[in-house]
Amino acid sequence: MKYFKPTNWAIEHKVPIYILIAVITIVGIMSYISIPKEQMPDIVIPTIIVQTIYPGTSPTDIENLITRPIEKELKSVNGIKKETSQSLPDVSVVVVEFTTDVTPTIAKQRVKDAVDKAKTNLPNDLDRDPSVKEIDFSEFPIMTLNLSGDLEPGRLKKYAEEIQDKIETFREITRVDIIGAPEREFQVDLDLFKMQASGLTFDDVSRAIQSENVNISAGDFVSGGVRRDLRLNSQIKNVEDIKNIIVKTSRGAPLYLRDIADIKDGFKEIQSFARLNGKTVIALSVIKKSGQNLIEASDKINNFVKEFTKSRLPKGVTITVTGDMSVYTRTTLSDLINSIIIGFILVVLVLMFFLGVQDSVFIALAVPLSSFLAFIIIPGFGFTFNMIVMFSFLLALGIIVDDAIVVIENTHRLHTREDLPIKEAAKLAAGEVFVPVLTGTMTTVAPFFPLLFFPGIAGRFMYYLPVVLILTLTASLFVAYIINPVLAAEYMGRKTHKEKSDKRLHIIAVILVAVGILSHIGGMKGLGNFSI
Repeated sequence: MKYFKPTNWAIEHKVPIYILIAVITIVGIMSYISIPKEQMPDIVIPTIIVQTIYPGTSPTDIENLITRPIEKELKSVNGIKKETSQSLPDVSVVVVEFTTDVTPTIAKQRVKDAVDKAKTNLPNDLDRDPSVKEIDFSEFPIMTLNLSGDLEPGRLKKYAEEIQDKIETFREITRVDIIGAPEREFQVDLDLFKMQASGLTFDDVSRAIQSENVNISAGDFVSGGVRRDLRLNSQIKNVEDIKNIIVKTSRGAPLYLRDIADIKDGFKEIQSFARLNGKTVIALSVIKKSGQNLIEASDKINNFVKEFTKSRLPKGVTITVTGDMSVYTRTTLSDLINSIIIGFILVVLVLMFFLGVQDSVFIALAVPLSSFLAFIIIPGFGFTFNMIVMFSFLLALGIIVDDAIVVIENTHRLHTREDLPIKEAAKLAAGEVFVPVLTGTMTTVAPFFPLLFFPGIAGRFMYYLPVVLILTLTASLFVAYIINPVLAAEYMGRKTHKEKSDKRLHIIAVILVAVGILSHIGGMKGLGNFSI
């Protein structure tokens, strides 16, 4: 007789197995709740941009003097997939895209080294060295908060900055960019004739203002046995501070800036604009950290916005949320989860129709337990719950139960037809079919292994599918040989063929009723919005 030792041990020590089932269920549910939820996988495409500014230069000269020398050095860099460049008036832009097997950090360092080599062939009078920056495609706004109201721009901006500071404290958020907010500016309108009469130049006025707008350390001193720091805090705070700046002293009489200029406290020329429904607003663009939970971030921000609107904003000032990516993510995940649940119900109904109620219950347990095991392991791969992962679970639904079907049905056969005690039948059933079931599972899993090494961006997306399927099917093998035999040995009883046939008639009625209910809810099209 063939036996599988782990199955024998599990049947003889059922209490640890029950504890294991409880642990897998609880930890699996907690893991599912804690795993970050996103609509699509966070795919990193190493892309580096090299920008060189050379004022007063035509595109042709930019091409010859800057772009070509940089491109020449980049040709020797390994791992480059595509390179594009633009030679514009006053600026050269070179975009370098690497293959996905190169990490962004290494890609950026390689480009920096190539640019350093190219510096010897670049013009000597460049104001600054070429800048090398990484383009992070994951830094797309997850939502935009639009602040509008009947307030002066300065006060509205203060509320926007307060919102920005609070949201940036959330662990899920990288930063919040403010768009369309005016920037404060002190405007000094000099009188040219008074300057000429006083013998002043623009540089004299600029140096005078800079020398007064300082905040520096002035050393320290010891007083009463205590060492104290001294600071020279002379930052400009208002118009009067600028008006009282002395720009020149002639024969003992100071010449103040107010004597030769008109100073105003205003705003810079607006370079960025934000409008909503035809009205000017201040927009706050929220950027999420890579790998963080999109839905949790959205919930935190929306709750904060409601609280902030009630407690801080005056009447007439509103915050409108637009472009909330969590809405699409919730809908997509909800549709997939509902599809998985409905698929699970249909799988159970099919099992009940062909195998009877009792056997189908043992077999159906393989689906949630295998899924919970996969939930526990998935965070170790750094995965988030996204469309690809959920689709993988949906694809695995019908395959998970294969191993359990063989083991449970063989147990039932040995128990009812061979008249073996249920424990002995469960042990012998697992041992007899171990090699065939293992072979069948491996042949199912084997075609997915090449997808693990699929190259390029498509391979990055496809990577989630084989990993989830391999984990889930391997987990189903564990459930079929460790958990299912214990449950079968404990609860499986004998059933006659007539009782089984009667059960099938009942199941047919259940299927018809279920189909009728689902059709009444809204047909197959409505299943995606069916909340369970």
